[in-house]
Amino acid sequence: MRTMESHRMRVGALAWNSSLLSSGSRDKNILHHDLRAPEDYVSKLTGHKSEVCGLKWSYDNRQLASGGNDNKLFVWNQHSVQPVLKYTEHTAAMKAIAWSPHLHGLLASGGGTADRCIRFWNTTTNTHLSSMDTGSQVCNLVWSKNVNELVSTHGYSQNQIIVWRYPTMSKLATLTGHTFRVLYLAISPDGQTIVTGAGDETLRFWNVFPSPKSQSSDSLSSIGATSFVRSYIR
Repeated sequence: MRTMESHRMRVGALAWNSSLLSSGSRDKNILHHDLRAPEDYVSKLTGHKSEVCGLKWSYDNRQLASGGNDNKLFVWNQHSVQPVLKYTEHTAAMKAIAWSPHLHGLLASGGGTADRCIRFWNTTTNTHLSSMDTGSQVCNLVWSKNVNELVSTHGYSQNQIIVWRYPTMSKLATLTGHTFRVLYLAISPDGQTIVTGAGDETLRFWNVFPSPKSQSSDSLSSIGATSFVRSYIR
């Protein structure tokens, strides 16, 4: 349908906002591509000093969060070409970014090997809320739509998947099985199942969140996490 060739180096991050596709690149730029417009891109965001490796639009499509190899977390609004909020507390690159579907302006970010922390931010009040050292590189974050919980995937050195209850950040489950860092994470439309992809060339499906009607995750702790796994090996 379209081929967009505006970036000068590899594109490692993408995020949709209705008909707008935002892309982050090793050329340090974020580009907004409007599929309705003939131009390759309609806006360029500059601010990162290194590769943009994480992008995520908020649920109301009003704010875009970006993470970079410069250890910076930026927040942009719909019309800004410079970041409106800048967070510099992480000490490693940020690929993992997740907006809460439960509280407006609540943002989670995860740092790389030299950082290992999941941090929480209130972008409405521009405040750093809390931090949790996970002990491993944080590769991905996703929030449950059904309950106030989130899941993180990790790399060096434990390659694990952790389900957390927010805001206490108590661990509900630690899921193991991948033998390389868990670089990819997606959640099913019903919000109950996640799929993870790792350098071990497997996809693993995990039933980690309750249904929207349940509103309770008590059953998760009573069921062995390994019983959720179905692996498809190339």
